[in-house]
Amino acid sequence: MKIVVLGAGLVGKAMALDLASEPEFDLTSVDLKQEALAELAAAGIKVIGQDISQSEATKDLVSGYDLVINAVPGYLGFKSLKACLEAGRKVVDISFFPENPFELDSLAKEQKLTAAVDCGVAPGLSNMLAGYGLSQLDKASSVTIYVGGLPVIRKWPFEYNAVFSPVDVIEEYLRPARCLENGQLVIKPALSEPEFLEFEKLGTLEAFITDGLRTMIETLTVPEMVEKTLRYPGHREKMLALRQAGFFSEQPVEIAGQKVRPVDLSAKILFPRLNIEAGEEDLTILRVVVSGEKDGQPLRLTYDLFDRFDRKSGIHSMARTTGYTATAVARAVARGLIKKTGIIAPEFLGLEPEVFNFIRKELLNREIVIKEKKEAG
Repeated sequence: MKIVVLGAGLVGKAMALDLASEPEFDLTSVDLKQEALAELAAAGIKVIGQDISQSEATKDLVSGYDLVINAVPGYLGFKSLKACLEAGRKVVDISFFPENPFELDSLAKEQKLTAAVDCGVAPGLSNMLAGYGLSQLDKASSVTIYVGGLPVIRKWPFEYNAVFSPVDVIEEYLRPARCLENGQLVIKPALSEPEFLEFEKLGTLEAFITDGLRTMIETLTVPEMVEKTLRYPGHREKMLALRQAGFFSEQPVEIAGQKVRPVDLSAKILFPRLNIEAGEEDLTILRVVVSGEKDGQPLRLTYDLFDRFDRKSGIHSMARTTGYTATAVARAVARGLIKKTGIIAPEFLGLEPEVFNFIRKELLNREIVIKEKKEAG
């Protein structure tokens, strides 16, 4: 199978190296930045230096491949996915675009194509675990997701390193969050409703609401659902202050006769200081709690994942957990395990035991372990 990965950032690189390790895949990585491609080329992977921000160019590029892994920044993701489907290609997507992916469902079905979206760690594996947990219950009452990617070494003032593009990280703190309460859709501000949680090996982390439920809002019937991002205590307050002071505003202001969006200036200043460096260790923590009833008795299922930077390969934890979830889905597509066409939300994969167990095994083979706990009540 000929596979092309669009985007060669930290996650794109991890996916390319992972898939290229198997002889059944003929892999190509595409990015505009030559420095991002150099390491992959040195590893013997085919690379193409090209701007993939234009739909027609994307269509021409992907037409020679069997499967596309879409790892472009979120603001390009929907357009890129649409172009891939118009070119008649199957897609595994981790761009996490803000648009509703089901707007492309009819296009994918018309083309008889599988387009698995949101296939990272969260959204992605978090949705799969929610779906899998719900499949174990007779009646569902709530789903709560906690997730965070954190540096191992805490550095003042932000105690955070950005693995994804700067715009996508800021967007997480801006986008109003959709939650379900009493079966009704409720919109809440990002960064709201903070709480402290204790985690083994880490101590206290702070959780706050973010818009991470995504497709589950439409696909799952659960009265209570919320997603919260995990950070070291204090980070949220700093981001909230910047947001409230207007540093993340998209409304241009005039500086020395030039119109500048504060969010662009903030990204330019902040993220060179937040970028994770080669060899700088990180960790990923994910907890999904699914509650309901089984055989007339209350039951709570908790799924925990704790992953660290891989010193042997030099692959960051967030790239591992995001990228290897996506490559597991790509392998499931390649092996014909995912038979449905159209837009495939990750929670659908959790509801299919054969597919979910395959993905879970693929992650375990890469030392990404999911622990499960069942409790009454």
